[in-house]
Amino acid sequence: MILEVAILFVKKGEEKQFENDFKIASQYISSIKGYSGHSLRKCIEQENKYILLVDWEKLEDHTISFRQSEHYLEWKKLLHHYYDPFPIVEHFEMILENKK
Repeated sequence: MILEVAILFVKKGEEKQFENDFKIASQYISSIKGYSGHSLRKCIEQENKYILLVDWEKLEDHTISFRQSEHYLEWKKLLHHYYDPFPIVEHFEMILENKK
């Protein structure tokens, strides 16, 4: 399992519209083979800062299957104009997990 992590800075004053458009855009990412789930979380201390967490079966499910798809073009059209600066996206693999 691979975790995609992106810190998103949304242009101030556009947070609510971003959240609405993100709900629509979620249909595009969730339809990709290898997608396992995602969450969008809003920062408490900084109103226009979010974190996006996406679980993928393997790295290529994100970097190839999603990013080279028509679905990604729709995702991009809905969301990319909100970001300033454009987010850095990184991928992580599980080493240890402990849940209660």
